[in-house]
Amino acid sequence: MTGAGLTGVVDGRTVRLGRPGWLNPGELADTITGMQQAGATAVLVEDGGRLIGAIAVRDELRPEAVEVIDRLRRSGYHVSMLTGDNHATATALAEQAGITEVHADLRPEDKARIVAQLRDQRPTAMVGDGVNDAPALATADLGVAMGAMGTDVAIETADVALMGEDLRHLPQALDHARRARSIMLQNVGLSLAVVVGLMPLALLGVLGLAAVVLVHEIAEVIIIANGVRAGRARPLPPLTTTTDADTTPAPETVSVG
Repeated sequence: MTGAGLTGVVDGRTVRLGRPGWLNPGELADTITGMQQAGATAVLVEDGGRLIGAIAVRDELRPEAVEVIDRLRRSGYHVSMLTGDNHATATALAEQAGITEVHADLRPEDKARIVAQLRDQRPTAMVGDGVNDAPALATADLGVAMGAMGTDVAIETADVALMGEDLRHLPQALDHARRARSIMLQNVGLSLAVVVGLMPLALLGVLGLAAVVLVHEIAEVIIIANGVRAGRARPLPPLTTTTDADTTPAPETVSVG
């Protein structure tokens, strides 16, 4: 049952497994509330129309998650969580990670709709690894899939796939892209300045052909050497304990699915 759970037949009895709301929690309502407040997703099991138990499924935060959120914020990104988990579970995990904006109980089409809304406000990147993240990855200005642990459809839909399981590759890649863009603009500006400067000097005869060629070739060497810097990747720093992050909204958004 899409977005609800599973049904099957065991020894002639109908068995259902799914989320609260689709199945009546009954006397386990308080237990399920405790599971959700602890950051777990509750899955109910019903056998022959009788509720027989609940299973708590919990996504554990990776040890570097808090540091990654902190680095993203300090780099000027506004971070939002988009998840299919219930609000209680999503809020508990978001608090541990340091995320203040949470969108929960989302289906794939809901994630894509929210990403589209965020795009109307600022350039938006979507980070995800599951099948449910694919529509949002395609909708965002930049789709980023965690390649080592992502599904095939998420990797194929995303614009960038980060290989490896260390989440710190994400802020590293974003910082590297910004640095490479800055170097590119430096080279374009220097190239235009050299050409614009040499043209009148050559036309007025201030510099001869040999001097113009020499200056042009020297500028090319400088531009190439500067461009080589864009290919350098800095190693990841050691995993450290995070500090309080700057929560001021910034002109770009990273949504985590």
